[in-house]
Amino acid sequence: MPDSSITKKALADALKQLMAEKPLQKISVGDICERCNMNRKSFYYHFRDKYDLVNWVFYTEFAEQFIGEGQITSGFFLEKICTYFYRNRAFYVSALEQEGQNSFSEYFADVMRSLLSLYYTDVVDRDDAYEFIITFYTDALLAALKRWLREGTMPPERFVDLVRRATNRRAAKV
Repeated sequence: MPDSSITKKALADALKQLMAEKPLQKISVGDICERCNMNRKSFYYHFRDKYDLVNWVFYTEFAEQFIGEGQITSGFFLEKICTYFYRNRAFYVSALEQEGQNSFSEYFADVMRSLLSLYYTDVVDRDDAYEFIITFYTDALLAALKRWLREGTMPPERFVDLVRRATNRRAAKV
């Protein structure tokens, strides 16, 4: 493993440990560096801020694996992401609570928006309301995901089934 990867992994591990103890908003870059015995300069050489580090954790732990598995469908993505988030619930509950510029919530919404626009073509017609509908589904899915993770009582399979039922065009017609 190259030195850069080792440093990033050490910072990520420190952040995960800290997030098991307290919310992300109460964690500083100094706390992360202190936990893994690094200086702030090392942190800023690799990441813009703690949110960039959270995004890196998601990308390296989930997205790289997801991309490497080949065939990507909306159902595949939803099942994989929900199972992954459920296994890492404490980390992602805290990460998703943060809102605003550079936050994981914003980053993940962009990821979901891209995937929804690619894979929910059976639900979303390409007309003048397309952008609104994609944003609507993104916001709805993100809100539902946050609530589900916070409550933590429903298994991922059940949550995915309910999301599929909620986004089924036939089921949505009133």
